[in-house]
Amino acid sequence: MYKIYPKTLFVGQKIVYLPSCQSTNDEAARLLSQEDLPEGTIVVTDQQTQGRGQRENQWEAQPGQNLTFSLILTPSFLSAAEQFWLNMAVSLAIQDTLSPLLSGRRLTIKWPNDVYVEDRKLGGVLIENTLQGYVLGHSVVGIGLNVNQVGFNVPTATSLLLESPIADGYTLPSLLTVLAEQLEKRYLQLRAGHRNVLRATYLQHLYRYQTPHTYMADEVLFTGTIVDLDPTGRLGIMTKEVIRYFAFKEVTFLTN
Repeated sequence: MYKIYPKTLFVGQKIVYLPSCQSTNDEAARLLSQEDLPEGTIVVTDQQTQGRGQRENQWEAQPGQNLTFSLILTPSFLSAAEQFWLNMAVSLAIQDTLSPLLSGRRLTIKWPNDVYVEDRKLGGVLIENTLQGYVLGHSVVGIGLNVNQVGFNVPTATSLLLESPIADGYTLPSLLTVLAEQLEKRYLQLRAGHRNVLRATYLQHLYRYQTPHTYMADEVLFTGTIVDLDPTGRLGIMTKEVIRYFAFKEVTFLTN
C-alpha cells in the first residue's frame, strides 16, 4: 500500500494503488475515461505484468522491487508540436531525484527518455497524450525505475541499489514522495515558460552529448556527435560538418 505525503500543490495528492495490473498507463487511461480525475493523480502498482517502453519494448520488473507508476497531467499550455517539452521536464525531474543518491555516479538521459547510469539502463519514461483540438488534453506519464532489483535478464540493465548499495534497500514510498515533488517543480517550471533553462539543463545531462559515437540510420552506419535538440524534440547529430535531425525511431544508438 502506498501512502505518501509530498509537499506539492497537486502531484501525488491523490494516489490510486493497484497491487497488480497489466500497465499503469492503461489503467490511468481507463480511469480517465470513467471519471474526472484531478491533475496530479498517480496510479502506482507493485507488479506491472505488461509494462511497455519506447518502440513497444517490454519492461522487465520484479514485483515489489521497483517504482512503476503513471502520473496524470493536463498540459493544455502545450501544442501537439510541443509535446517533447513534457518529456524534458519529466526526465529532468527523475535526474533531480536520483542523482543525489548515486554517490558521484553520472546519471544521464538517453534520448528520447531513458535513464542511464554510464552505459546501463536504470529506467524509462513513456508519455501518452490525448489532444483537444491543437493542444494537449490529458497526458499519462508512465515511469518505470529499477530501484531494489539486483538480477536482470538483460545485461545492460541496472538499478539504484546496484549502482549505490545501501543496507535493506531503498524505501519505495519515500522515493516516490521525492519524485512527486521534483515532477511538480519541473512541470511548473515548464508551465511558467522557462524553456531555455529546461532545454539547456536537458542537453547538459544528455547521454553521449558532445562526444563522437556510432549510430545507424536508414541501415547505414555513421559516426556522429550529438549537438542539438530542435523544438519538436528531434535529435541533432553532427556528421561530416552537417547537422542531421532525427525523429523517434529514425536513428539507432550503437555500442562503440
